Amino acid sequence: MSDTQVTWLTQEAYNRLKHELDELIENRPVIAQKINTSREEGDLKENGGYHAAREEQGQQEARIRHLQELLRGAKVGETPANDGIAEPGMVLTVRYDGDDDEEQFLLATREEGGEGELEVYSPESPLGRALLGAKEGETREYELPNGKTQKVTLRKAVPYSG
Repeated sequence: MSDTQVTWLTQEAYNRLKHELDELIENRPVIAQKINTSREEGDLKENGGYHAAREEQGQQEARIRHLQELLRGAKVGETPANDGIAEPGMVLTVRYDGDDDEEQFLLATREEGGEGELEVYSPESPLGRALLGAKEGETREYELPNGKTQKVTLRKAVPYSG
């Protein structure tokens, strides 16, 4: 597993996601019962309750798999070094070429920053990939969805303390 695939999580975020996972797993029999009850109502082709329960089960199982994978590869409680280098778990302040305003965001997964007021950009996003490893003051380029390139300067990188 490469460093960009590792999910950096605070202990609080890890606990929140683990709790959600445990609740989803505990809820499995409830969904299975809904499916069985709906199945017993007869014709499955026109049984909206059956199809809704199956859809709910599919979404729940996908979320369970996602959380299990995420938590399996998580680095918990390891705050990155305060060395001014952009890496997952850092709050980055950037300035885009041609714009006078600065933007601040957390470089991490959506799950990590899910409850805060900071924007969260994934290290896998074009902007995240461009900034990984950048030092304060360094300018990098990344490709926009329209095919053009955007220059961005890392102004500041500090560890997240959510």
